[in-house]
Amino acid sequence: MSQNITELDASVLHDVDASLQREWLVTNGIGGYASGAVAGANTRRYHGLLVAALSPPLGRAVLLAKVDEVVACGGESYEIGANEFEPDVVHPQGFTTLESVRLDGQVPIFRYRLGQNLLEKRIWMAHGRNTTYVAYTHVDGSDSLSLTLRLLTAMRDFHALARGSEDARPTVSLQSTTSASVASQAVPVPLKLSCSKNGAFTRAEEWYWNFVYRVERERALDCVEDLYHPLDCTAELAPGESLCLIASAEPGSLVESSPQRALSAEQGRTKVLHALAGIDPEADPVGAQLVTAADQFLVARPLADGAQSLTVIAGYPWFGDWGRDAMISLPGLALAANRPEAARDLLRTFAAYVSDGMIPNRFPDAGDTPEYNTVDATLWYFQALHAYVEATRDYKLVRELLPALKGIVNYYYHGTRYNIHVDPSDGLVWAGEPGVQLTWMDVKLGDWLPTPRMGKPVEIQALWHNALRLLAQWCDKLGAPLDDIPQWLAAVETHFPQRYWFEGGGYLYDVVDGPSGDDPALRPNQIFALSLPFPLLPEDKALRVLDVVTSALLTPAGLRSLAPGDPQYRGHYGGSLWDREWSYHNGTVWGWLVGPYLDALLRYRDDDAAARETLQGFVPHMQSGALGTLSEVFDGDAPHAPRGCYAQAWSVAEVLRHWRKLCA
Repeated sequence: MSQNITELDASVLHDVDASLQREWLVTNGIGGYASGAVAGANTRRYHGLLVAALSPPLGRAVLLAKVDEVVACGGESYEIGANEFEPDVVHPQGFTTLESVRLDGQVPIFRYRLGQNLLEKRIWMAHGRNTTYVAYTHVDGSDSLSLTLRLLTAMRDFHALARGSEDARPTVSLQSTTSASVASQAVPVPLKLSCSKNGAFTRAEEWYWNFVYRVERERALDCVEDLYHPLDCTAELAPGESLCLIASAEPGSLVESSPQRALSAEQGRTKVLHALAGIDPEADPVGAQLVTAADQFLVARPLADGAQSLTVIAGYPWFGDWGRDAMISLPGLALAANRPEAARDLLRTFAAYVSDGMIPNRFPDAGDTPEYNTVDATLWYFQALHAYVEATRDYKLVRELLPALKGIVNYYYHGTRYNIHVDPSDGLVWAGEPGVQLTWMDVKLGDWLPTPRMGKPVEIQALWHNALRLLAQWCDKLGAPLDDIPQWLAAVETHFPQRYWFEGGGYLYDVVDGPSGDDPALRPNQIFALSLPFPLLPEDKALRVLDVVTSALLTPAGLRSLAPGDPQYRGHYGGSLWDREWSYHNGTVWGWLVGPYLDALLRYRDDDAAARETLQGFVPHMQSGALGTLSEVFDGDAPHAPRGCYAQAWSVAEVLRHWRKLCA
């Protein structure tokens, strides 16, 4: 494997399983993306060369699913794509011609060795537009290359699968030899296609049957799809010549969509991101790549009044924008990248939707009505604002938000949705109703709750305590009345250490006062009582908690969600939906939890070397899942294979946040 963290060499690429396991991702800043396996196959229903956000940042649809290429040169013909079919047939196996795959910013570059010739493919998107560019350049060799691009379309919602039939046949319109469109009743916009002037479209109009998506099969989901072959694009490439295919869901003509301008703009954006962060990619390639990856999650969202602001895509390929993820990710995605205006816009976005003392947990994929079904997202809002203020000293924004902040704590104290309220006997937050999951351990399958946490979850008390402390500071700074905050703080600080200490284990209960009493399961949620700006334990007990968490939960990919040895522990995240939901928070490793763990480690052990070593454990994962980014979760058991979303906002954000402090 190459020593470059964003490059794969032939030793990986020519291995069928290794090359099908690794993925690439390109995004467009409005929720759309392009993605696939580096082998050239689609291994998920969510893969595609143009997955357009038709109602940005949501409404995503797979329009152009993939392109299979055939190259004739030197008397030989090479199929350089790949597909998987039943039963376990991979054909063609074009990845055996790959010499390397690497990233230039977020742009993947594929190099194919075809006899004595070298063909290079690049894929990028126009920022702010549902437009993908795929360029092929004959970079070396003496032969002319005859290139045929076999276009394959899906024309469907990105959660669905397409099956071929005469009734489902898309309509193909050929405006000229270099301009065409494909329309389907399944999506509200046509796929517009264009190619550079040395190329030519010809009609094909046929179905290709029974593509198998291996990741969906591993997840015990429907995994077979038919793709439509509307057109071929052909060109002759002499040495040094290029062909560019453009696929778009944008209105208007593609004639003005200059590929070189679009590529230069993308390369320029990456340089600006690195310059803003003060990073030299040569001196700090990991930090530079993390900054590039962080930008992929910051996307535009229209506010209720029609103004444009920012939000956070929680993870690619399937998540939308979630309040909890946005607030946890904000310090890393925006502030660690020196983009305070992005942080400010995010804070204003979610403040605009505060309702009954709560920010939205999720903006649904279908429709615009936010969902308010979390106890912690709103408390994380205080942490995000604190990080922003520490970085900018922008108390003008605090003053603007102060009425909403005071309203939030009053709703939390006196009561809001889902029985969220403070128990006046101890000042601690109680939350929950039967059949509802309100914390970040939120799996619910029908009526089954694998991690029921109704009662007083430990991290909610830490977040509540810190929200009150921060609000008191801000009120004092701005000369605003403190109201009941001092009494509420005193109650939490008095009762928390007594109620949560589990002497038998030397750590904290995960939940107290639940339907089944106090829960001694050894979980990572207790780390927040140590890591947040205002800790809740005396130092001797905090050190005991840190040692237990380090021993039982720490892995090279983050913290396990449950300690091995617990009867509920599951060390592998995979299999059926039931199996995956069971293991999701019962042993699966979460990358983002490395952030609070390192906060606690540095506070109580002051061990920079150990913290840097922990961060270095994430670098190999930037090559083992999606190239140049970090996955949502990992197996609890070694070797901690990446699982779930292949690019997750809070995983990237928390590693970047500490990388800038410790490794820059």
